Amino acid sequence: MYPFTLERPTNLATAAELGAAPVSEFIAGGTDMMQLLTDEIRRPEHLVALNGGVLDAHIGIERGGSLRMGAGARMSDVADHPAVRDAFPLVSQALLLSASAQVRNMATIGGNLLQRTRCVYFRDPGVAQCNKRELGSGCAAMDGDNRMHAVLGVSEHCIASHASDFAVPLVALDAAVLVRGPKGDRVIPVDDLHQMPGDTPEVETVLRRGEVITAIDIPAFAGGRRSTYLKVRDRTSFEFALVSAAVALDMEGDRIREARVAMGGVGAKPWRMRGVEQALADVRPDDDAFMAAAERASDGAAPREGNAFKLDLMRRAVFRALQTVGGNA
Repeated sequence: MYPFTLERPTNLATAAELGAAPVSEFIAGGTDMMQLLTDEIRRPEHLVALNGGVLDAHIGIERGGSLRMGAGARMSDVADHPAVRDAFPLVSQALLLSASAQVRNMATIGGNLLQRTRCVYFRDPGVAQCNKRELGSGCAAMDGDNRMHAVLGVSEHCIASHASDFAVPLVALDAAVLVRGPKGDRVIPVDDLHQMPGDTPEVETVLRRGEVITAIDIPAFAGGRRSTYLKVRDRTSFEFALVSAAVALDMEGDRIREARVAMGGVGAKPWRMRGVEQALADVRPDDDAFMAAAERASDGAAPREGNAFKLDLMRRAVFRALQTVGGNA
């Protein structure tokens, strides 16, 4: 492990100031960071700890019906919170399908949004070709083992997929992160938080140096209660998604007033399925409508040889999730 110092600030302002240094990085639960430090994928000279009360961990419904979750809240606490289970069950489901119970008891929800890709080539320092680690070195996944990789939002420089389950329902629900940094506060939609690789695959989010996610807000949505999170993976425990689907339906009578759909495991970032949503607007929830909408799930996909199977799996996952939710309409 590369040597570093550990800073333990007692407030956010100090943390942001310390984290603004070019050789500094933040650590909270540390479940992802510790792996990357051990393998020397990340080599900060200074780590700035955000635990010990620096980050708010409160969870609750705000005035107007929005749900606010402090970024320091543990995944397990959010998943089990009555307000989350009642208003947005797909969020709770996504968290419970993430990692293991031990990891969920340690990991913070702010850190979960910022976890790095699980691309095997990125996480293997013995592989020289990885543009995320060294821009210009190439992408070993292009013609290598790319079964787990993205089919949406990819570029000629990187096809790594985003790993977070939690981010997928947040994107579907128009959630936003509250951020504090050396230059003040700002609000970023979760759908805009992660960047597609383009020509700069090493830059994964729009966060500026020293900025810390302090909270996550999910606006009130009538369809939040009629929702589900479906995760398709190779094994039932502690495995990342091949494909996942977050679906929420707001009904008006016997028709869908508004659908929210996002997918994970298939994009360079959590992917909002606008085409699927448009196909579901003002239709009756039946299998024919769901199948027609699900056909839009693979719009714009650019698969490689090893992950082309995901296109059909995406359509099937969206159809199944819609059936699950639509059956309660």
